[in-house]
Amino acid sequence: MRIGLPIKVVIIIALVGLSVWTFMRYSLKLGLDLQGGVHLVFEAKDTPEVKVTGDTLNRVQAIIDSRVNQLGITEPIIQREGERRLVVELPGYQEDPKSAIELIGKTALLEFKDTGTKYVEEGTKLTDAPTILTGADLKDARVGYDQYGRPVVEVEFNPKGAKIFAEFTRNNIGKYLAITLDGVVISCPVIRSEIPDGKGQIEGNFTLDSATQLAVLLRAGALPVPLELIEMKRVGPTLGRDTINASIKAGIIAVILVMIFMLIYYRFPGIIADISLVTYVALLVGLISALRATLTLPGIAALIMSVGMAVDGNVIIFERVKEELRKGKSLMASIETGFKRSYAPILDSQITTLIASAVLFYFGTGPVRGFAVMLALGTIISLFTAIIVTQILFQLFERLGIVKSPKMFGI
Repeated sequence: MRIGLPIKVVIIIALVGLSVWTFMRYSLKLGLDLQGGVHLVFEAKDTPEVKVTGDTLNRVQAIIDSRVNQLGITEPIIQREGERRLVVELPGYQEDPKSAIELIGKTALLEFKDTGTKYVEEGTKLTDAPTILTGADLKDARVGYDQYGRPVVEVEFNPKGAKIFAEFTRNNIGKYLAITLDGVVISCPVIRSEIPDGKGQIEGNFTLDSATQLAVLLRAGALPVPLELIEMKRVGPTLGRDTINASIKAGIIAVILVMIFMLIYYRFPGIIADISLVTYVALLVGLISALRATLTLPGIAALIMSVGMAVDGNVIIFERVKEELRKGKSLMASIETGFKRSYAPILDSQITTLIASAVLFYFGTGPVRGFAVMLALGTIISLFTAIIVTQILFQLFERLGIVKSPKMFGI
């Protein structure tokens, strides 16, 4: 089904409006170098079952990294210090470091305990009941809602855990199953029927935030050893305010200079390119805000680079159109052919940039990853604006009778 031009225009306007609203609603998340954050030092402690070794600390580091990244706290700094300590720096959290400490330091040992006919209230410490399953038997955990719309945590066991869970629920209908986190009861439901598929719900007095945090902790897994907070301090941005302002100013100047160049060199098509560039900027900041991506100084550099790339597709298209006009074709035929001949080179150039971004993201860490993410987002949006938005604008101006003469292309 072909979509009419008026609908296309409305869709583009709606996307731009939604992007602006998203940016104003969520703004941009800034990295440690731009906004500062919280600096935490943890020390791993031995237990009777597990001693702290290099491998143990590596596992703790991986679990913490998984926890903070699943909550959208991107671009953290997590590194070892000595044989027992881990340094964790998170952007933001200056006003509420307690929540960061709870997220990182909680052991998050989930256990399903058989309490028989005894109901145990939430918040009670439970150590003497036999354990049926642990978080190690989980395959997945995610936030859901019960029949009354209250947040719950939906869990799914791996094949081994599902088999044990099915057998236990089949043999204990009418009895209680206490669910504990670090030994404290968070739910104690009664078993009403056999659960053969290995799926269940953890119900409790959850808010959406607490259910989300519990699901994240369960997916990341329990820490093999407890952590003790040794040091906590708030840190300011590693870059000075002058550096940040200079970076923002450079981005604004880059956009203005590109717009002026396109207007002078390509005349009327330059106006279309400038409108497309403004659309690109609006969509990009909206997408960054919606994804809650963290913006760092290298990320700003990638965005400034992507401004030039955003009009690169327009340059290819306009030059192809001018070539067709020089061959004597009509204006609209030249525009149509110019777009068709431009698709392949535009896609080739942008795909190679996406490949480079993927390599940087996979092998890089910290700021390098931030650069790769911003470069990839800019490339994807520039593809959309160069191929889709620019063509819609040409069709719109042609329908309005504005695009009339080859002179508009400087021919």
